[in-house]
Amino acid sequence: MSGSHCYLTGAKDYLTHNRSGFLDLHDNLDPVFNETGHYSAQLFTQKASDVIMAHDSTKSPLFLYLAYQSVHGPLEVPEHYKEQYRDIKDTKRRTYAGMVTCMDEGIGNLTSALKTAGLWDNTVFIFSTDNGGQIYEGGNNYPLRGWKGSLWEGGLHGVGFVHSPLLHKQGYVNRALIHVSDWFPTIVGLARGSLNGTLPLDGFDQWRTISEDAPSPRKELLHNIDILYGRSGSPRYPDTFDTRIRAALRVGDYKLITGYPGNPSEHLNVLFSWIPPPELQDLRDTTDASTGKSANHPDSDHRLLFRPSDQNVWLFNITADPEERHDLSDSLPEVVQQLLSRLLYYNSTVVPPRFPKEDPNASPGKHGGVWGPWE
Repeated sequence: MSGSHCYLTGAKDYLTHNRSGFLDLHDNLDPVFNETGHYSAQLFTQKASDVIMAHDSTKSPLFLYLAYQSVHGPLEVPEHYKEQYRDIKDTKRRTYAGMVTCMDEGIGNLTSALKTAGLWDNTVFIFSTDNGGQIYEGGNNYPLRGWKGSLWEGGLHGVGFVHSPLLHKQGYVNRALIHVSDWFPTIVGLARGSLNGTLPLDGFDQWRTISEDAPSPRKELLHNIDILYGRSGSPRYPDTFDTRIRAALRVGDYKLITGYPGNPSEHLNVLFSWIPPPELQDLRDTTDASTGKSANHPDSDHRLLFRPSDQNVWLFNITADPEERHDLSDSLPEVVQQLLSRLLYYNSTVVPPRFPKEDPNASPGKHGGVWGPWE
């Protein structure tokens, strides 16, 4: 289908569509050379709108997946989007705000296309993210702990919205346990499709949860088990999941982290995991390593601000403590062991990861200066 523009790597230039000097813009499998200077958020919005306007709803339903490059490094946006944020002093945050505005404009244009095509009244519009913000590239997750690439809530807890005339309950915040793997069975169910013949799924149909605020069928959420990541500390419990392995699991209210959670910003033996945006830097937690006391968070569990070299287990009640300030692993060892047993089970079902060595034959320089498949 013409119009399915895409890119294959990450962090490509928004205007040249190059990554490391080589082109990364495709229409299906064909490289696109004539869109230099066309900002990617606007380009992808235009192509998606073209698909909408060309769709004949009398013949088939429409599933449209639009994965914006925004907002992600490199920080780039046409100048006039930044001008309205002149009051933001931090240059990265100012550019980031402009990028969000440009993306928001694109979503508005996409909505208008759906309405013009007569599709809006029968559309379920889902907007979501893939991870927490990257603090080094204008993003922020405060007051959640951590950022992109970590197992803290600031790295894992995504936000989004669902808009549709088909929603039975509207205008509310849903805090149910929902995972990215749930979108597939949810969307198939909305389209009145069948999952017959598919492998057993990790996901659940969450439409009633979203549309009616019904209880989520999901009780557990496996964030990650990364057996390739370097192991941390020593095993804490015998005959169960190895706590040296980097992993995280949510069961009900509780979240367990093992191994190395990621994202430290260590200074004088202090772990700054709660990073406010630049305009609120006076809120930075300045716990004194010698006293363990903080003027900014007087009621927090200051042990969390230190990362002993052998610590590799953390337990939090995320419902009561979404900022992950109170480690319960010492006081609730039975809960820790229950969640470790679930990690052990999940680890027994994994497919061995395939992480091949770099192949020099993959260089775009050997393939017309374009990123793409090489075998």
